[in-house]
Amino acid sequence: MTFTPGSPSPATTADRLSRTFGRRRFLQIASALGAVGATGAATGLTACGQDAPGAAASPGTASGTASGGASGGASGEILQPGTGSLQADHYLPSEVDKVLWGYLPSTDSEPVLRMRSGQTVTVDTVSHEGIMEDQGRDPDAWFGEQGVDRAEVLDDARDIAANYDRTPRDFDKDGPHVVTGPIFVEGAEPGDVLKVETLETALRVPYGVVSSRHGKGALRQLPDGGAPDGISLDEVMPPVGADGTGGNVSVFTRAHDGRGVMTSGELELSFPLRPFMGMMGVATTDGGGPTDDSRNSIPPTLGGGNIDIRHLAVGSALYLPVFADGALFYTGDPHHGMGDGEVALTAMEGSLRTTFRLTVCKKGDHSTPSVAFSYPFGETGDAWIPIGLSDPDGLVNGSDRDLNVAMRRAVVNALDFLETDLGIERAVAYAYLSAASDFALSQVVDITTGVHGLIYKDGLPALG
Repeated sequence: MTFTPGSPSPATTADRLSRTFGRRRFLQIASALGAVGATGAATGLTACGQDAPGAAASPGTASGTASGGASGGASGEILQPGTGSLQADHYLPSEVDKVLWGYLPSTDSEPVLRMRSGQTVTVDTVSHEGIMEDQGRDPDAWFGEQGVDRAEVLDDARDIAANYDRTPRDFDKDGPHVVTGPIFVEGAEPGDVLKVETLETALRVPYGVVSSRHGKGALRQLPDGGAPDGISLDEVMPPVGADGTGGNVSVFTRAHDGRGVMTSGELELSFPLRPFMGMMGVATTDGGGPTDDSRNSIPPTLGGGNIDIRHLAVGSALYLPVFADGALFYTGDPHHGMGDGEVALTAMEGSLRTTFRLTVCKKGDHSTPSVAFSYPFGETGDAWIPIGLSDPDGLVNGSDRDLNVAMRRAVVNALDFLETDLGIERAVAYAYLSAASDFALSQVVDITTGVHGLIYKDGLPALG
């Protein structure tokens, strides 16, 4: 284990050089030394308290592990807790007393780590797949049936499955996610923004799982036993069984040479891996019990959470409004790959090692999107990402799933950004979005549905 608390990471060093010499000179120096690492400084992202960079680099080009390292860590090893190269300012493992299973921290939760604004943290996240109740809550046995050797099962996944007791588990009600945190970021106060930059990701294991359970995908059966509008009962997925309900289906998927690989009979299907964290959020709920519906991990909220936007990968930033002292950042729901919509219920779920930089942005900082002080907002090297949620309160019962609501909010947030931050007349901004921007489904399965836009930076004035 090479982690030394407090030592500057390559990401931090690169950022300091960029700030000192300017981005263009930094890239010249780094190119000469062959030392450009996975940093937001080289991706075209804006920075709190600084002028926006001039040219925007393509996201993913700043990291040798942007594809996730399809065989696991950089050298293909299984990334057990604490192993491998750990060079961020802080390291946070997903130990039993540092995670919540199916629920989120509240604004009065005790932090499991404290760090300064602008520092980096590497988090070993654990996928819920393979440890769920419908899979026997025994990852050795379940993955063993898929041909996975016991040595390739993560120790922390095994420990959580066997020993987690911080909250009772109700398979039919609780969220599935293993939520790691919260992290206290010094200087963060309600009314601020926490900027979450994803600097690096690595697959901890060379496999994942795609599941459809509880009949909660896009083709779900309704609680009254009927079919949703637009399809018939025989088109519901998973198919309605003899007991009148849909079953739980988990499809084991291997990672090989940067691709996910599924089998269907004699057929082999593959797709590119695009690892990212499905859940990045800050605490929003005041007090309450640890299993209150308001803390369920499934629906995304104004604090982010299970927001499931695949573009928020290496080289991206997610801006989150802060509701509690210290922000109380948490993460989970690691994905090896996901398509827009996440229609079957889950992505290719698989454990990741992810390094973040967490930075506090204050009111009046013109390099921070103004929308982000009240609503989540994203950024990549080449695009701004306005976000819309059908129910930003994240209700579990009575939530509004209407994608039209999510779409309208995403468009309004986009207009507010273009008008307020970039100085574009609102009517012209509306026309520009229609001509030049893309809007897509983030996910349709997390109780609260989501839509995101991609406003490409090319051709627009810089922020700040």
